[in-house]
Amino acid sequence: MEKKIVTNNKKARHDFFIIDVYEAGLELAGTEIKSVRAGEVSLKDSFAKVKNGEVFVYNMHINPYAQGNRYNKDPLRPKKLLLHKKEIRKLDEAVSQEGLTLVPLDVYLLKGKAKLTLAVAKGKKLYDKREDIAKRDAKRDMDRRMKLN
Repeated sequence: MEKKIVTNNKKARHDFFIIDVYEAGLELAGTEIKSVRAGEVSLKDSFAKVKNGEVFVYNMHINPYAQGNRYNKDPLRPKKLLLHKKEIRKLDEAVSQEGLTLVPLDVYLLKGKAKLTLAVAKGKKLYDKREDIAKRDAKRDMDRRMKLN
């Protein structure tokens, strides 16, 4: 099973505490999957919502396919995520809790199919972000010192 990562959402791991992770299929049009295979995807500022028993991802930008002409879809249209009903119910219950949201982490290709890693996440406060930055800097300094010795 060759998993080819197309794009990831670095900002999500910086801005949120990841609580739970799910793998979802993406329902895409023909020209959209060609753009995904070409790596023309951006997850910046994207989020997901449960709506009428289905999960959709919003603000996920897929560039129009160069040879797609009139068959190209709107780059920012909501994309449906393919999940089992049981998983959708779990996500809906999790999001109904105070302060939890659904955040896409990355898009990848698995056996020719486009998949998205979806996380149930809680927003970080500014002091949490500063703490993470301080830990990362301390680790980097330790690694440098170990390398010198």
